Amino acid sequence: MSASAKIPLSGLSRGELEALAERLLAENAALRQAIAELRAEVATLKGVKGRPKVRPSGMEKGTGPEPAETGRGRGVKAPKIGRLTIHEERVIAADVPAGSRFKGCEDFLVQDLVLRPHVIRLRRERWLTPDGQTVTAPMPAGITGHFGPELRRFVLFQYHQGQVTVPRLVAQLRAIGIAISKRQVVRLLNESQGTFLDEAREVLRAGLSTASWISVDDTAARHQHRNGVCTQLGNDHFAAFVTTTSKSRLNFLEVLRASHGDYVLNAEALAYMRQRPLAGPVIDRLAAHPERHFASEAAWLRHLERLGIAGLTVTPDPVRVVTEGAVWGSIKAHGLLPDTVILSDNAGQFALDRHALCWVHAERLVHKLDTFTDQQHAAQQLIRALIWWFYADLKAYRRAPDRRRRYELRARFERIFRRRTGFATLDRLLARLHANKEELLVVLDRPAIPLHTNGSERDLRPQVVKRKISGGTRSDQGRACRDAFLGLLLTCAKLGLSFWDYLGHRLGVTGADAPYLPDLVRLRSAPA
Repeated sequence: MSASAKIPLSGLSRGELEALAERLLAENAALRQAIAELRAEVATLKGVKGRPKVRPSGMEKGTGPEPAETGRGRGVKAPKIGRLTIHEERVIAADVPAGSRFKGCEDFLVQDLVLRPHVIRLRRERWLTPDGQTVTAPMPAGITGHFGPELRRFVLFQYHQGQVTVPRLVAQLRAIGIAISKRQVVRLLNESQGTFLDEAREVLRAGLSTASWISVDDTAARHQHRNGVCTQLGNDHFAAFVTTTSKSRLNFLEVLRASHGDYVLNAEALAYMRQRPLAGPVIDRLAAHPERHFASEAAWLRHLERLGIAGLTVTPDPVRVVTEGAVWGSIKAHGLLPDTVILSDNAGQFALDRHALCWVHAERLVHKLDTFTDQQHAAQQLIRALIWWFYADLKAYRRAPDRRRRYELRARFERIFRRRTGFATLDRLLARLHANKEELLVVLDRPAIPLHTNGSERDLRPQVVKRKISGGTRSDQGRACRDAFLGLLLTCAKLGLSFWDYLGHRLGVTGADAPYLPDLVRLRSAPA
């Protein structure tokens, strides 16, 4: 039935008609968007190139470049020509007439690369002892299987930093002259990587225990032919990735727990529960019990059954809420996130404790708003201009914090987001953003915190590229290695270390050197 058959239009005032027209136009725009997405999906399934995506608003670039910050190495600089090690020296003779005088040599440096197989036959001595036992000389350090540390370093470097797929990596090695199969390459990538997995875990713990802020984000991931999510955590000094099957608050808390498996009922855990819609008697039952530490999930669930909490059938689920609190208590008990601000794009699962919001994502909501009249478009552009102007001043405040300026910026925020434009959808959005005032203005009290999550999105880009090229992971070991090596790769880049040297040092390559990354993260994160 049409809208005119339901609503007596003749009896509506001009304002009511305008509101009705605005709502219908908004519904029409939503339907058009849904149809466009369905058509794009059909085109993708047919193999036809889909519609181009709308570009971001560009607010960050439009308000001027960020000032250069010290101590932020985004990569390893190329060595200067004068510092190159000379491995070979050739003297090129000149054809000169008789009687010419020698005036020395003119140097010219040529850089080349030698890629060739280096096959070593290890002849391990075998001895027969007087008591009849056979003793064989041990394998040299750094030798795992039939492949040496240099080849293992090349495989890991090409796959994780070079984004080379396994089939192409096999083709490369065979072209060089290495006798290797695809299965052997996969083993080199995933097996016997405990040292790297342990260091990646310690990098995450070091970052979470010392960072004044972290930014977080997630992206889709495939594992064992099922959809999952890869969560990123990091700042200017470290990066870590954890791929799981859930996007819930509990899952994010378990990621923040950094592989600790215990559950703790401390003051922080109880405070977390009191901030949630959980019945007071349930919290009192937990607080009154003397047992406060549980080593495993099974022990924790048994405790909830004994207290009669596991059998409660109310909404929200008490088991889920108290488990979130116990995991949060574990995070605090291990010294993680001591006074750390979590910066996110306003996804619900990231809103924990001290929380800050990304301004770029906030402005993007205004940028993507559909307008249907000239007045609505003018109101949208005015609000965008005010937000851009305010954002530029926030960036200036970060460089030179000032108490007086802080109060001025808070007052300007009120004027911008309490403004009423007459465009109902925009006014509702402004009210929603105003409700997030404290999370958007955390930077006024903590100027070191960025105004956006561009760093997280940049860190996730290699994961997205790998997902598009190679699809998902098949084994839990492969998933853990992909997350760990991507985190180690980006951590090296942020600390200004060579990932090539890092791999060489950990694999026992002669001459390679790299410090222990968790110690360096703690050192860089320490207050000046």
